[in-house]
Amino acid sequence: MSSTLLPPPRLHVVPEMSERCDRCAAAAKLTFTLPHGGGELVFCGHHANRHTEDILRAAERVIIENGFVWQGADRTASG
Repeated sequence: MSSTLLPPPRLHVVPEMSERCDRCAAAAKLTFTLPHGGGELVFCGHHANRHTEDILRAAERVIIENGFVWQGADRTASG
């Protein structure tokens, strides 16, 4: 199995999100886009922080709601 190194995802902050978490339907705090048109996933704060490492490995772009403290924010590129 080969591994591909991806650059850190770009981080964007938006004033408010209207989506719901794909795991539990709580209010979304983070959305991330997979590379190469792989789609988008939306998480509440709990699930975003629980899956931080997976998001950092897989995401091309991460969008968080203003005021949400995501554990992976300090390991992303500003965008």
